[in-house]
Amino acid sequence: MFKKILIANRGEIALRILRACRELGIKTVAVHSEADARALHVRFADEAVCIGPASAAKSYLNIPAIISAAEITAAEAIHPGYGFLSENAEFAALCAKCNVTFIGPTPAAMRAWGDKVTARTNAARFGLPLLPGSQVLRDSAHALEEATRIGYPVILKASGGGGGRGMRIVRQPSEMEGSFGSARHEAESGFKNPDVYLEKFIERPKHIEFQVLADKHGGVWTLGERECSLQRRHQKVIEEAPSPVMTAEKRQEMGEVIRRAIRETGYHSLGTLEFIMDEDKSLYFLEMNTRVQVEHPVTEMVTGLDLVALQIRAAAGEKLELPDTRPWAFRGHAIECRINAEDPVTFAPWPGLITEYFPSGGAGVRVDSGVYGGWRVPADYDSLLAKLIVHAPTRAEAIVRMRRALDEFIVGGIRTNIELHRRLLQNEEVLAGTMTTRTIETMLADAKAAKANTGS
Repeated sequence: MFKKILIANRGEIALRILRACRELGIKTVAVHSEADARALHVRFADEAVCIGPASAAKSYLNIPAIISAAEITAAEAIHPGYGFLSENAEFAALCAKCNVTFIGPTPAAMRAWGDKVTARTNAARFGLPLLPGSQVLRDSAHALEEATRIGYPVILKASGGGGGRGMRIVRQPSEMEGSFGSARHEAESGFKNPDVYLEKFIERPKHIEFQVLADKHGGVWTLGERECSLQRRHQKVIEEAPSPVMTAEKRQEMGEVIRRAIRETGYHSLGTLEFIMDEDKSLYFLEMNTRVQVEHPVTEMVTGLDLVALQIRAAAGEKLELPDTRPWAFRGHAIECRINAEDPVTFAPWPGLITEYFPSGGAGVRVDSGVYGGWRVPADYDSLLAKLIVHAPTRAEAIVRMRRALDEFIVGGIRTNIELHRRLLQNEEVLAGTMTTRTIETMLADAKAAKANTGS
């Protein structure tokens, strides 16, 4: 086992990794920007190194500074968390050259699954269902040809990343040229890779993802699925496990195909395969995230596993001793709400001083957060303040528990999206488990129209 790990991230995920390390008896090194000098992960780590100014490009994405911090602190491994450098194969390769273990898959496996077009090829090879799509597009004329073959509407996607950047829905040929240029520009600025491709667009899909875990000894486990349909602008808002529409038969069928794909591509570490489900409840592979996910706590709550600790143990070369359950037996139901610092009407980020902070508690409630009263939320990073997670025997009980926990959650001095979560947990589609990726958009549009009609 490692004696010391450098955590190349910030906020709640840095603190989450730090806690796993502490329970494994591993010393930690926090790296931080000047803006995060008083952050909790910095205060709780055994050592801390400032790696640059507030700008992420000059700090958390500053590879030479991070490698140097690992060397001067004698850290044996680097955990990248999610975002930033977590899916950067070049960074993982450089870690290996510097004799520092990258806690994640190998650079080759990351390239095989991290690039969206290559991942589609892998998925097809192993029998994962795919939507009609294209290879990397040469130009807008090529995009028009492929869109005609696939059939409108289509969606342009960045080959080198996700999170909504580089995505454009195209419903007719006249929209293609402008959308293609915008998607390429966004892909280049977001991922340093301008490549985009096309995929058939499903109007009202559900978004479902499967959690995988693999060690270096051939052990591969699928740990069930998460329902991630509640999204706004391709960003997840609420996640839950298991999905309310997944059958045990479909879970087992998908698990077998996924295990084979992971094993035969030599993948080890945590990973998540994302799918969309159409109105006929057919699943289609979207992409794979080769890292720990923001929403991993809901899987932890229903499986009883510490995924981050298992990821670290796998990276250290341990043979993981887990039950070969097919499919994994869930314990109850879990829901996660992402509490963001943002305006509840415009959804613009809302940095500033947190004057009061009282996270929820009680039976079946977990809060993963990196903030506190007196902390100033920087304007330079993601607006996520905390992840509020609840667990209960049934989905209905989990919803009731989450409503109670949201009512208790107090953040003073800044604005948050807590009210959005309250409204979602009263929404008929959400209560029925039939929500799609369009549910939030529709709910907000209906509320705006109702307000306009009443003149208020």
